[in-house]
Amino acid sequence: MTGSSAASGPEFDGGSLPAPRLQPLTPDSSLTSALGALKAKALLKAFGFQTVNDLLSHYPRDYADREVLRPLNQLTPGANITVIADIVSVREKRMSSRPGTIVEVVISDGGGEFLLTFFGKSSQQWRLDQLRPGLRGSFSGKVTTFQNRSQLANPSYKTFESEEEEARDDPAVRLRHKPLIPIYAATAAETSWNLQTMIDQVLQRVGNLPDPVPQDMRIEHGLLDHTQAIRWIHSPDNPKQWKAAEETLRFTEAWVLQCALLQRHSLARERRTRPRVPTPGGYLERFDATLPFVLTVDQEICAAEIASDMARSGPMNRLLQGEVGSGKTVVALRAMLAVADSGGQTALLAPTEVLAAQHLRSITTLLGPDLAAELMPTLLTGKLPVAQKRKALLRTVSGQSRIVIGTHALLSDTVTFFDLGLIVIDEQHRFGVDQRETLRLKGAQPPHVLVMTATPIPRTIAMTVFGDLDVSTIRMLPSGRQGIRSVVVPMGENGALFGRVWASLAQELALGRQGFVVCPAISPAEIEEVPADLVGIEPSHGEKAGPLFNVDEVLEGMRGVPTLAPYRLEALHGRMTSDEKDRIMRSFAAGEIDVLVATTVIEVGVDVPNASAMVVLDADRFGVSQLHQLRGRVGRGSVPGLCLLVTNSRAGSPARQRIGDVAATLDGFVLAELDLALRREGNVLGDLQSGDGSKLRFLRVAVDGDLIAEVRRAAFHLVTGDPGIRTNEALRNAIARRLNDSERSWLNKG
Repeated sequence: MTGSSAASGPEFDGGSLPAPRLQPLTPDSSLTSALGALKAKALLKAFGFQTVNDLLSHYPRDYADREVLRPLNQLTPGANITVIADIVSVREKRMSSRPGTIVEVVISDGGGEFLLTFFGKSSQQWRLDQLRPGLRGSFSGKVTTFQNRSQLANPSYKTFESEEEEARDDPAVRLRHKPLIPIYAATAAETSWNLQTMIDQVLQRVGNLPDPVPQDMRIEHGLLDHTQAIRWIHSPDNPKQWKAAEETLRFTEAWVLQCALLQRHSLARERRTRPRVPTPGGYLERFDATLPFVLTVDQEICAAEIASDMARSGPMNRLLQGEVGSGKTVVALRAMLAVADSGGQTALLAPTEVLAAQHLRSITTLLGPDLAAELMPTLLTGKLPVAQKRKALLRTVSGQSRIVIGTHALLSDTVTFFDLGLIVIDEQHRFGVDQRETLRLKGAQPPHVLVMTATPIPRTIAMTVFGDLDVSTIRMLPSGRQGIRSVVVPMGENGALFGRVWASLAQELALGRQGFVVCPAISPAEIEEVPADLVGIEPSHGEKAGPLFNVDEVLEGMRGVPTLAPYRLEALHGRMTSDEKDRIMRSFAAGEIDVLVATTVIEVGVDVPNASAMVVLDADRFGVSQLHQLRGRVGRGSVPGLCLLVTNSRAGSPARQRIGDVAATLDGFVLAELDLALRREGNVLGDLQSGDGSKLRFLRVAVDGDLIAEVRRAAFHLVTGDPGIRTNEALRNAIARRLNDSERSWLNKG
């Protein structure tokens, strides 16, 4: 008998087997299980995505409106469009003005032709292989005009080898009648279309996504549930839907971030360490008795807050912020002396050798000869001569030095402390999470931590970046300060003003005072660094387009100015060795040099009370906070300061407005808020935005201050009652996904 079967159960009817039932996806599902190994590998390479949550958190950067899928002969310049058309011709040619090539593609939908242009830094043969004449494809981008011809420049695209593939895979065909089509940040290999296709596939398999926002809070604020917000942000039917989704996701970001920061703060307080309390008749009491000035009220309050923290068995984790010249160093030194009274040591970490050396001089002077001899403040930097470094390491490991001041060299494995009780980090924004953690682990017990900044921090930044720290603020300046007069010098409008700049500087020098001239570059071809606080600020028309003022040429030119000829002028910049920089700074502090022509190496840590004048050349090349920091190097003694901000920017330009705002006020907190308002978000959140998993998508600290404050209050009540977030699994998991590897390791250490 033929065709017989020994199989039991229902007979096979010759039809197709039922498709296997796919398991629903969760936020933590791997992209391999969601999309297959090939697509998962491509997403990992292109964006670093590993999980479903990573992909679904890649929100659209824009939406194509009803202009999509219009015929080629009806396209409007400026519109975001999507077209389906055939490739007619393709050619590649070299660019004449710069290295690279242009690929020009002509497409047609039967009713008209249209040009696509793709720019590359090298050969684009791979693109020629993709965009072959005769293929049909979807093309998406913004219509622009070049030489009176409409085109799409570097559009996203998807080509099809057959009509079946087009009907099956093209999101534009499937969504032909949807009024909004999402446009994603993409790469050459992973286009916006590819991303939309993959996100659609994932959304079809996810069930109800866990919502980290409690239901009562969501109802109170009129928010969507998390699943609906994710679906609408990726596939809205109208602008109202995507705006509602964006508002919900903005709130969710704020909520998860604040809960994460407050949880970190709570867990840090649960650690145990040794309280550091001053002893009667000890170093601190002796220091206070000989202090030649009275602390300001703000200094007293901050010192008391720090002392209270350090007297507890949980390690202090506090931010001390204060105006330029407000006296943060003396407050920090009092904390160091309390640690020394208990037999412990302090490590003071500074970002530059100039600042570290300045701290050593300032602390030694404040201590006086007797206390300095007993406490033995020690400098440890990477460029110390071998013999000096060996001596510094010995003093550190033996505990002979109670105050060790250094740069990144303090983080080296060769540096060991006898009893590290306090870490002071100056200009903390220049150090990352891992660097701070490396130093903290050098303590046998968790040391107390005090981070300082002379850059006033806006309220929303303090809550968002430093939400795990207690904050102390010094606003008052010590008595006797005479203030600083700031003047904008518009060189672009009147070149003759340069002579008056040097005349004003010479007048200050004639009174026995000293000054600085700051340039953005060392030499004609060497800019020392890009000002960090200009990141995110749109360049404006009218800012100087020609060569920058530089130390080498300015110093040479100044030596030829008759009114400056009698004075001693020297250069200071980052290309010099540490010994050269230290020698020059010592000479300047001793009055042996009248003017330093410098780059921004003098931005922080230079404290010469006799310096009264500063000239900032190309002031438009510096940001608000940096100009304020530079200006703070003068007017630190009993004589008034003068700061001349020289610029070629035109009247009415954003750059000129920025400089004028700095000249108009000495209040660093006002300028900090202004700086934040001027900047696009950029990397303003520092370490908390490192790693794709922790970037903010919708929350904007520059404008969402009220939301952040409201959410923080609610988060405080939740975390205070439940530090482990055991009652909200969705929130606990969202926090775990929110933290990057460095932050997660921080939580688990100690």
